[in-house]
Amino acid sequence: MSGTNGTKRGTWVVLGGIHLLNQTAPRRPDEPIVLVRVPPQEVCLPSTTVAIRWDALGVCQVDALSADGARLGTARIDGGALFPDAIPGDALRDLIGANASPGLVPLCYLAEHPGGGYHAYAQIRFYPEDACFVRTTREPIGHSRVEALRWLDPVLSAHAESSRALNNHLRYFRTHFPGMELEYKYTLDPAPDIWAASLELLKALRDGELEGCRAEYREEFQIHHTENYLFDVIGPEQEIGYASFIPTVSAGYVLKRKWFTADAFARREELTSSVDVDPNGFEQYLRTELGLQVRAMPPFQRVRYDIQCESMRTGHVYGIFLDRCSLIEAPKVALSQCELEYLRSRSVLDHDQQEVLNEMRRIDGWLRTYLATRGWSTEHTFYSKRTFLRDVLAARPDLVPSSHTATSKGQHGYRLSRPPGASSNTAC
Repeated sequence: MSGTNGTKRGTWVVLGGIHLLNQTAPRRPDEPIVLVRVPPQEVCLPSTTVAIRWDALGVCQVDALSADGARLGTARIDGGALFPDAIPGDALRDLIGANASPGLVPLCYLAEHPGGGYHAYAQIRFYPEDACFVRTTREPIGHSRVEALRWLDPVLSAHAESSRALNNHLRYFRTHFPGMELEYKYTLDPAPDIWAASLELLKALRDGELEGCRAEYREEFQIHHTENYLFDVIGPEQEIGYASFIPTVSAGYVLKRKWFTADAFARREELTSSVDVDPNGFEQYLRTELGLQVRAMPPFQRVRYDIQCESMRTGHVYGIFLDRCSLIEAPKVALSQCELEYLRSRSVLDHDQQEVLNEMRRIDGWLRTYLATRGWSTEHTFYSKRTFLRDVLAARPDLVPSSHTATSKGQHGYRLSRPPGASSNTAC
């Protein structure tokens, strides 16, 4: 197979002018297209997401061609020397010339298909240390020798068709099941030190123990520490669920609403940011402003560590959260859980929603085994914080709050690692 150099298939990082991505100038026949031969970086073929570290590539064969196919030169360059400071290094500048090098960036990752042609992945993130690419071609393209560049026009056309997503920071994310939370829960009993347990689990993802998945590219781990003032919504019937006020770093609260009559895998969810309400008026706000019938539940403090798990095969991103919730007035009354939740999808190609559900079941199987071997949990549940608080009040009627009054600490705001309303990660 062309370009294999003794390996089963070829894979390349393709370099070219930034104008080929942002369309600020037309392509010139004499401008350089640089093929950097790299070891295969996908977890499978074809995967959806590819992330590479420059310094992990080793010494690479680099071939510079003009856009019309003329050979300009060849070199062997260490991957870590390609883009120090995200600027072409000395060896690249020597290869293509100082005038051509300033706008040189990774255009795409190209993976040879065993049956012929290439799968193309557009560059969406580019740093001195690494880069991330998302697949833009559904079927193999450019059936010929890689040096013939027959794949170049289809690659650039595919990029142009999705340019509003690919050329804008984070717009390549999409969300399946909008307005819904999909989540498995695992009660940790006995509860481990969730900090140590989180870092251990994060290492397992980094080491590839969950097949096809890795810690999310540049978003591996988050820390959350909040207070929650939760109300059991008992009416009207169509509003049953809960409403929870969560102090923000600045002023006001995030109001989290969930709708469900019984604990379940899928629940309707809504976040409202910057709710300006006096801490003594939570219940009145829910009754008068939203028309809800509510019952105050004991407020609790939540400490949570988030491991972000990305399926490189599908592009779907899942959160694996380990948390500890303890009552503010009775800190020894606590619940520790692990949660597996669908968050978002890094993709510009359509995906069947059923694929999210199938993959969650696969990850659930792996996670149950992982937790069971450590003696923390054996089965998933849907045991919610609302049910936990109901159970607490049934066993400890003395903990029924007379009113929801935020502490002075709560009034000044607790630490959230994301801006309020930025994601569903304030879930409870």
